[in-house]
Amino acid sequence: MNESNDLRYPIGRFQRPASLAPAERAAAVTAIAEAPARLREAVAGLTPDQLDTPYREGGWTVRQVVHHVPDSHLNAYVRCKLALTEEEPTIRPYDEQRWAELPEAKTAPIEPSLALLEGLHGRWVLALRGMSPADWQRPLVHLELGRLTVEQLIALYMWHGRHHTAHVTALRQRQGWS
Repeated sequence: MNESNDLRYPIGRFQRPASLAPAERAAAVTAIAEAPARLREAVAGLTPDQLDTPYREGGWTVRQVVHHVPDSHLNAYVRCKLALTEEEPTIRPYDEQRWAELPEAKTAPIEPSLALLEGLHGRWVLALRGMSPADWQRPLVHLELGRLTVEQLIALYMWHGRHHTAHVTALRQRQGWS
């Protein structure tokens, strides 16, 4: 399947950069700062039935996507802080599919997750803006992704926020939901 038509990756797959220039780091921080508002805009006005619509056949519902993003970004925030305070920490993955199948992820109102994402990103951006150039190069080891630097982690989560927001906006467009 042509990736541009692959509903799983509406903005393409993540491409891990070797490094980021200072302007690219600044753009990544801006994207992290804007991600909560973009997701909130993407789901604005959706009905409960629309929230319970999968973004693709076999995929999560919009509601599950909204709950997944702060789950994932909470993990990323902690990973970032571990990398800034420990020497090459090994961080473990979590089973995001099982998290998405928990009752609250399948049925809870989305507002608490949107509010959580806003608060979380507010704190995360403060941490990112306070980092030194050397901090961006601090390493961490992910048991599935291997060795990453903080800047690669931030690039991943810049993509991740855009990726899941695009799941919602692409579904809205395909369904004709205004």
